[in-house]
Amino acid sequence: MKNAPYPARYWHWADDGRMQCDLCPRDCKLNDNQRGACFVRMRDGEQMILTTYGRSSGFCIDPIEKKPLNQFYPGSSILSFGTTGCNLACKFCQNWDISKSKDIDRLLDEASPEAVAQAARRHHCKSVAFTYNDPVIFAEYAMDVADACHALGIQTVAVTAGYMHEQSRRDFYAKMDAANIDLKAFTEDFYFKLTGAHLQPVLDTLKYVRHETNVWLEITTLLIPGKNDSDEELTALSEWIRTELGPDVPLHFSAFRPDYRMADVPPTPTATLVRARNIAQQAGLHYVYTGNVRHQDGDTTFCPQCHAPLIVRDWFQINRYRLAPEGKCPDCGAQLAGRYDDKPDEFGRKRIPIAINTGIDWVR
Repeated sequence: MKNAPYPARYWHWADDGRMQCDLCPRDCKLNDNQRGACFVRMRDGEQMILTTYGRSSGFCIDPIEKKPLNQFYPGSSILSFGTTGCNLACKFCQNWDISKSKDIDRLLDEASPEAVAQAARRHHCKSVAFTYNDPVIFAEYAMDVADACHALGIQTVAVTAGYMHEQSRRDFYAKMDAANIDLKAFTEDFYFKLTGAHLQPVLDTLKYVRHETNVWLEITTLLIPGKNDSDEELTALSEWIRTELGPDVPLHFSAFRPDYRMADVPPTPTATLVRARNIAQQAGLHYVYTGNVRHQDGDTTFCPQCHAPLIVRDWFQINRYRLAPEGKCPDCGAQLAGRYDDKPDEFGRKRIPIAINTGIDWVR
């Protein structure tokens, strides 16, 4: 049984009689029965509807470090899910089978906000992540899930490109506890040619989340050989983060793999990630990580004051945890930025797919 159409927010009538979506800077203008660029927000007569409300492309229990969030309750488990569609058009998309899908019927039914929250509690997940495709495009659904989660004491996490207008940004992040926001590059040329979007709205989102909310923020940049990995661009990106956001915002440099419309570009060498990490550290950033490669220093959280290794990881597995209560260094007493329990959970590197739409959880 299909869900009834869900009225969406963030639109107004344009002067030409079309309905203009105000969710993101694409500003799609829609005739009746027309969908926006994201494909999931559609004009239905005199209203806009969110066609994916209450429906998901799948659920999985992951380590929090996979989002990636290394300083938000390390070692804990997180229930991850997404829908379909995206408001960007990244030629290098690593989840293109979900984000570019226009097959709405592939989505699972009956994933109500309450069902998602209850599933997270049953599986002892500390948080729920909106991920796989960008939660900006299903903002109303994500915010309702966040309310249901908070009612049960469960945290919520947005994994997003941050491409939003001001009002939707304020509403959305008022419901989130943490976010990993993609800063895909640091040039307008890259954003325009390779994502079909613009850089400035993403920078605006980063500054808003950092300075006007209590959301814990980490940033990911996927390094693509020859596209956004020059010393000059990495230096400019790192210095902007230090100056505009502060040195305590963790930055993850992640390795690209050939995919979607950039299958002819080689994968990112580990040496490129190590070089980027060194550049960011020299620019003054305290927490810089590497992702999608095996690199222990790039997995480890170091004290920003005495540089002692405090959370030593192997991929998503915590092998050593030396933080004192409240996230302090036991050697020098420095306070690490982030959110911590007195001791870490030990979920490890497991990945557990589940289904909640049938009323019975199961593992594949």
